[in-house]
Amino acid sequence: MNKRNALLLLSAFILMAGAFIASLLLGRTNYSWVTLVSSFTHYNPEQVDHLIIRTERLSRSVIALSVGAAVSLAGAMMQALTRNPLASPDVFGINSGAILLVVLATLLNPSSPMLHLAFYAVGGATVSAFIVYGLGSLGRDGLTPIKLVLAGSAITALFSSGTQALLVMNENGLQDVLFWLAGSVSGRSIDQVLPLFPFMAAAGVAALFMGRAVNLLTTGEDVARGLGQNTVQVKLILGVLIVVLAGGSVAIVGAVGFIGLFVPHLARSLTGRDYRWALPFSAVLGGLLLIIADIAARLLIMPNEIPIGVMTAAIGIPFFIHVARKGGAWK
Repeated sequence: MNKRNALLLLSAFILMAGAFIASLLLGRTNYSWVTLVSSFTHYNPEQVDHLIIRTERLSRSVIALSVGAAVSLAGAMMQALTRNPLASPDVFGINSGAILLVVLATLLNPSSPMLHLAFYAVGGATVSAFIVYGLGSLGRDGLTPIKLVLAGSAITALFSSGTQALLVMNENGLQDVLFWLAGSVSGRSIDQVLPLFPFMAAAGVAALFMGRAVNLLTTGEDVARGLGQNTVQVKLILGVLIVVLAGGSVAIVGAVGFIGLFVPHLARSLTGRDYRWALPFSAVLGGLLLIIADIAARLLIMPNEIPIGVMTAAIGIPFFIHVARKGGAWK
């Protein structure tokens, strides 16, 4: 099984690398391999082709890969933590809480640096997570998957309404926040998001090492405690990693939904429920899928561009309905 999974993971990584290169080559103007290679080996900022590849396309490709991996890891950990196959940052209201505070910060100070927006996003994600967890735990039955989904839907509606209210009160600031509302990997340079990358990279690497602990946690809290696991500590670590990855992603690209729902199911269909493999698969497949979505967003209605949040929703919503109809099972 390990050898098979290793070969599958290597294959997925090669596909992701191929999609990354395709993202550099394809767009309103398609570039050749020669132009791509020369833009890195003999970079000339006075050549438009080199400038576009090294600034615009490289930035959005790196951002798409990073955010896709981060959101997918967050979704995989949420599904394991809550034992709910419909869990993801957007379904549970974490994204809407992050967006609300990012929009508020942007309206108050349009020139807020990316690192400040990230703190607002993580704060909003944390508040949403606590509220949803608290609401889902009410009642005699305690925490149940269906109550978590209902609580997440309610909080998503509440925070989305709050975001719309802010925009109604300040219509002049609408243009400043459309980026986060629609979701996009364009319009951001690596230099802008670089202050966030160390935090998200650290959270992502830490998540990859949580596989064994997550496996134990999914056997049941009583069994995990009986085997010596400090379940409260593990849940707290998972919660921190989820809000950092999800909140940081919202701060960078805005509302990119359903990646965190779809990709963990795809990963588990390939690896089984061993999270030592499911987590790295989720990261690689998430980066691959978001890069492909970005390429499609550029090419489908050229010269215009579809917001990447629309592309991921087009993929994710039918899948969400399918999983809900099957009672939580993909197949």
